[in-house]
Amino acid sequence: MGSPKKPQLRSQSWFGREGKQGFYYRSWLKSAGNPHDMFDGRPVIGICNTWSELTPCNGHFRELAEFVKRGVYEAGGFPLEFPVMSLGETQILPTAMLFRNLVSMDVEESIRANPLDGVVLLMGCDKTTPSLLMGAASVDLPTIGLSGGPSLSGNWRGKQIGSGTGVIHMSEMVRAGTLTQEEFIEAEACMQRSKGSCMTMGTASTMASMVEVLGMSLPDNAAIPAVDSRRSRLAQLTGRRIVEMVREDLRMSKVLTRNAFENAIKTNAAIGGSTNAVIHLLALAGRIGVPLKLDDWDELGSKLPCLLNLKPSGQFLMEDFFYAGGLPALLREITDHLHLDCLTVNGQTLGENIADAPCWNNDVIRSLADPIRLEAGIAVLHGNLSPDGAVIKPSAASPALLRHRGPAVVFENIEDFKARIDDEALEIDENSIMVLKNCGPRGYPGMAEVGNMPLPPKLLRKGITDMVRISDARMSGTAYGTVVLHTSPEAAAGGTLALVRDGDIIELDVPGRRLHLEVSDEELAARRAQWTPPPAPTRGWAKLYVDHVQQAHLGADLDILVGGSGADVPRDSH
Repeated sequence: MGSPKKPQLRSQSWFGREGKQGFYYRSWLKSAGNPHDMFDGRPVIGICNTWSELTPCNGHFRELAEFVKRGVYEAGGFPLEFPVMSLGETQILPTAMLFRNLVSMDVEESIRANPLDGVVLLMGCDKTTPSLLMGAASVDLPTIGLSGGPSLSGNWRGKQIGSGTGVIHMSEMVRAGTLTQEEFIEAEACMQRSKGSCMTMGTASTMASMVEVLGMSLPDNAAIPAVDSRRSRLAQLTGRRIVEMVREDLRMSKVLTRNAFENAIKTNAAIGGSTNAVIHLLALAGRIGVPLKLDDWDELGSKLPCLLNLKPSGQFLMEDFFYAGGLPALLREITDHLHLDCLTVNGQTLGENIADAPCWNNDVIRSLADPIRLEAGIAVLHGNLSPDGAVIKPSAASPALLRHRGPAVVFENIEDFKARIDDEALEIDENSIMVLKNCGPRGYPGMAEVGNMPLPPKLLRKGITDMVRISDARMSGTAYGTVVLHTSPEAAAGGTLALVRDGDIIELDVPGRRLHLEVSDEELAARRAQWTPPPAPTRGWAKLYVDHVQQAHLGADLDILVGGSGADVPRDSH
């Protein structure tokens, strides 16, 4: 039996040409000093880089790309780095999520339009990961992910503080009068001590973990600190491996199967991962053509325990997670819940990758017999307030509030909330349910991370640290509290959330998976007749986004982007 036929290199449609067209395609790249033999049939590897000084989490990606290139050259490939828009969660307004789908378009079209045979995705900050995966999935070339890694653990006055989680906790202390503004500012540099993404189990670390368990990266991708030399080593190995993947024709569609997504859902529960993973993986599944629905998150993952003792659900930080064995060690602990035969980008199955993974610290990575939280996965709530679903992260919530009934205190938008929440005259107590409208995909626009509304100072001073909060917004993975998110349909789309008024009684029953507004259908119909949608953007990306964005339970992708257009070579430009 003969050797398997090598796949036709896509790049040869550019570089393997004679005459004028071949001259065009090769000549201008030779201006960078590339000799002619670089175009002789070597796999051309695109390095998709989200480096930006406006995205500090990705601030080391120029260096990381050089290690990837080194690996590509070693394996006989031809690396070509290209930029795409970088989404820095900490700087972009109104929210990086508004631009996730835009960047996915940038990635998709950049890959398809250029002479690339395979792609390495450099991603770190929250939305850079799903946007790059989504765009690449719609092309479906051999692709491998490389996350930038978490920053070093924060340390302030001898105590560990974690990205986002520490900010939220300390800002509430300032508002309650138990921490001074000077102390708060002092903690800023103490929290962010190096390049890299949030070192809590926020969205960045969650999505890096999703990349690894989905099989889209080499093992250990999730937890190696950004400034650890082993991150550079992983980058070099990633560069080597993508060349092999091109020769094997190992495409994303062979890795991103339904079973791989099921593994990701279960892993998200075990790590106490961000609710943002829900919306990103739903969108990614839509791009690659895998059937996945919101209720799968509840059915597959909600009964699993949280084993990772990491902020915001636990005690430690990502650096500790890596030293304890990282994601492979945690996955080995939940082996019986995983599809071990799923193929990964290193050519081995998930089961083979984790078979011998050691755990070095059982305080950080707990056993199934000694979890941090029981039944810690995402819970999906239905009812007349969320006909298409809403989500809550029980591991971040107060157990006593998982069943709660109380009167609504309504904020029409984020400006209304900010204007009134510190008002001592605000009629609210610890039994109230805070309701925030018009912060969903269309309403913000972009579905900002404002769902974990800060509590009123007058209640903070009484020692109240949590209340039920409901919105159509998202919440940072670094946040915590009894917060119902992604309520669908959103208020701006005419969902029931738009009709809630002050004093309406709402019932939250997480064990019963119920979110109910105690208002009659007749009264809701009357209110709906009086409702008018908020004004929509009139031009540019925001208008295109609002006109085409799907609701949260579908992943908030644009309807025109679901699926893919493949990797066919476009017609010549000259």
